Amino acid sequence: MSKSSQVKSLQLFAICVLSIVLLLGCAKEGTKAYQWDLPEGFPLPQVPEDNPMTQAKVELGRALFYEPALSGNRAMACGTCHEPSKAFSDGKVRSSGSTGDTLTRNSLALVNIAYNSEFTWAHNGLSSIEQQMMIPLFNEQPVEMGISNNLPSVLKRFDTKDYRTLFKKAFGEEEPNIDKIVKAIASFVRSLTSFSSPFDDYAYRGKDNAINESQLRGLELFFSERFECFHCHGGFNFTQSSKHEFQPLDLQPFHNTGLYNEDGKGAFPERDRGLIDVTHQAQDMGRFRAPTLRNIELSAPYMHDGSIQTLDEVIDFYAAGGRGSGIKNPLKSQFVIGFRMNEQEKQDLLAFLLSLSDPSFGQKSDHHAPVNPPKVN
Repeated sequence: MSKSSQVKSLQLFAICVLSIVLLLGCAKEGTKAYQWDLPEGFPLPQVPEDNPMTQAKVELGRALFYEPALSGNRAMACGTCHEPSKAFSDGKVRSSGSTGDTLTRNSLALVNIAYNSEFTWAHNGLSSIEQQMMIPLFNEQPVEMGISNNLPSVLKRFDTKDYRTLFKKAFGEEEPNIDKIVKAIASFVRSLTSFSSPFDDYAYRGKDNAINESQLRGLELFFSERFECFHCHGGFNFTQSSKHEFQPLDLQPFHNTGLYNEDGKGAFPERDRGLIDVTHQAQDMGRFRAPTLRNIELSAPYMHDGSIQTLDEVIDFYAAGGRGSGIKNPLKSQFVIGFRMNEQEKQDLLAFLLSLSDPSFGQKSDHHAPVNPPKVN
C-alpha cells in the first residue's frame, strides 16, 4: 500500500470513529451527569449503578410524578400524596389510595430522600427508592396507585409523541415501560434536596447570625444527653436512616417510642404493629423509622399514624417518655426516657426545630408539576 493510500485509510478510519462517537452521543443525550444542589463539601448520595442520575431522567420523572394517568383509574398521581407545600407529605392522619382505600399510615415527607437507607415507616428489606416504589404502584391491600391489574393499558397512555421524546432523551429509547418509569421517578425524588434552612446557613455557610439566641439554646438542648434527641435524629439529615459516600454502613433507624402498650407487654394496635410485621421478631414490636426533622414544621400530623397533631405536642410526648401506658412499654427505646424542662427550654427547642425549615424547598419551580405537562392518551 502506498503512503498516500495509508493516509487516506487513516483519514477514513478517523472519520468513522468520529461518526460513531457522535452517534453514541446523540443516542445517549440524557447521560450528562446530574449536578447536585448541595452545600460545599457535602457527601454525595449513594445512587444505584443501574440508574445513574441525569437531568433528562429527572425531568421525565418530574412529569411522571405529577401524572394522574400513572394510576389505574387516572384518579391520583404520586404528587397527590406528596405535596411540595407540605415537604412532599400530604398532611393527613392516614393517606388514601386511588380507589378510596384508607392506607395504614400517613405519607412520609420526601426531604433529602437520596440519603435515606430505609424508605418506608417500617420495612428493613427495601434498599432503594426503586424497590420501594413497587409498593404504591402495585399494592392491592390496600390499593394505592392501583396498576397491578391493568399495567398494559396504563403503559399505553404514555405512548405519545410528548412522552416518547422524554423517554428518548432520558434512556436513549422511546418505548415506555415500567422499569424506565420507576427509574425516572426515583431520579426526580432523589433530586429533592433541602439545604437552605437557617440552620444550614449557620452550620455550613458560616453565618453566625442565621439563627437567634433561642434557636441556639434549642440546638444545645437537642444535642444534649438530657434531651437525647440526637440519638435517633442525628447527622446532617437529622435521622439515623442515612447512607452516603462517607457513611456506607446502615445505622439503627427503627425505634419504639412508647406510643402504645395495649396489653402491658408492649403490644401495638393490630392494624399496624411496625417492623415486627416484616421481620416477625418479637423485639421489633412497635418499631418505626425515625423520619428526618428537616422541614418538620410542614409535615404535620406526626408519628406513623398521625396521632400527634403539633410539634408542641411532640415535645411534650418525648418529655413524658411516651404516651399513657406506652410510657411503661418494655420494648421502648432506651433513649425515650423522658426529661424535665421549663417553658423557656420548650420554646427554645421548638425554635430550633423551626430553624430546620428551608423556605425555598417547596417553592422551587423544578419541584412542582411542569407548566406544560406532556400529553397522554
